[in-house]
Amino acid sequence: MLKLYSSLSQIITVNTQGENLKRGSKLKEIGILENHSIVTENDIIKDFIPHGSEKKEIFDHVIDLPGKVILPGLIDCHTHTIFAGSRANEFRMKIAGASYEEIAQMGGGINRTVQSLRELSLQELVELTKPKIEYAISQGITTLEIKSGYGLNLEDEIKILEVIEILNKQYEIDIVSTFLGAHTYPPEFKTDHESYIKLITERLLPYIAQRKLARFCDAFCEKTAFSVDETEVIFKKASELGFDLKLHTDQFNNIGGIDLGLKYNVQSLDHLEVINKKEIKKVSKAETACVLLPGVSFFLHYGYAPAREMINGGAILAISTDYNPGSSHIANLNFIMSLACIELRMTFEEVISAVTINAAKALGENLTRGSLEIGKKADFAVFDTEEYSDIIYNVAKNLNICTVKNGKVIYKSSKVEI
Repeated sequence: MLKLYSSLSQIITVNTQGENLKRGSKLKEIGILENHSIVTENDIIKDFIPHGSEKKEIFDHVIDLPGKVILPGLIDCHTHTIFAGSRANEFRMKIAGASYEEIAQMGGGINRTVQSLRELSLQELVELTKPKIEYAISQGITTLEIKSGYGLNLEDEIKILEVIEILNKQYEIDIVSTFLGAHTYPPEFKTDHESYIKLITERLLPYIAQRKLARFCDAFCEKTAFSVDETEVIFKKASELGFDLKLHTDQFNNIGGIDLGLKYNVQSLDHLEVINKKEIKKVSKAETACVLLPGVSFFLHYGYAPAREMINGGAILAISTDYNPGSSHIANLNFIMSLACIELRMTFEEVISAVTINAAKALGENLTRGSLEIGKKADFAVFDTEEYSDIIYNVAKNLNICTVKNGKVIYKSSKVEI
């Protein structure tokens, strides 16, 4: 089917000229087309046409969007969307001065959520998560990564991954599944790390690989979680089984996680709040995406990652929500985009690149998604404004009025007639 999205004020293509990622000064090059229409054929972008030259009679469907802005579909490339229970009391403790690590030592943190999630059935988790997926779609998000990591045993880690599998079939957006059994040590293995690592490497990873329940294997490499050596045992096995890899590291401590991640050619290094100058040089030369999560620094009230130094060095920088119940209870990607400008000192244009093409790179989806280029998938979001700066200027306000995935309208507000 040939469709025309016409009368647009701006199309922000984030054109990469075939590179399918952006580094350094190119982060600012977002490919603005003014007074153009976009043509899609089935699920692919076919062309961009200047206003006045369209022959509307040749199209199967014409969608008139006067004065609107189109961006590539937004990509939230690091989330923990599937969780249960509330940690509001912990948030109160944080506001009173307790640190993330202190709360964990008192029995709070990740294991509090683990306890809540284990009490729910698979179907209860599905129903609990559906509104979260629908909220993401309403923001213009067309690709969403979701990690496990709140089960921390065989039954409940598999349960989370099965929930992701079910949701992926029920919703049009792409939900990328990541196994994060190495999130923290559960209470039953608090003093027996070796046995838990064996559970991951000898039972969980082989079972997940056999059933193809996750594309990525992730780990939390920190002093309070998994050491470099422990993480490497898991990564070695995951690599043998064909998993792509991601890594949480350098959030609170610098213990060598970045070197390990680069050694294993991880798809992304995530957090990096305490990355040092030597490591910035290393990641700036790599093909690995660096995913910054400013919502965590905001929520926990601690230092932000050195985004400007990383951009200037040439790193492939992406931005995501890290939506989770404990350290970034923020599902609003628009707010994170504005926060990245305010606190990371990124420009509007750099942030747009970071939540589109570079976020796609962080998930290995950048060859087909993340920018509006002829031949790529027709994933985009339509915003109720004539000028793209309004999207970030309107902090935490959702201006998206229409979400298109693979050429199909999967969400529209009452402001759109289609």
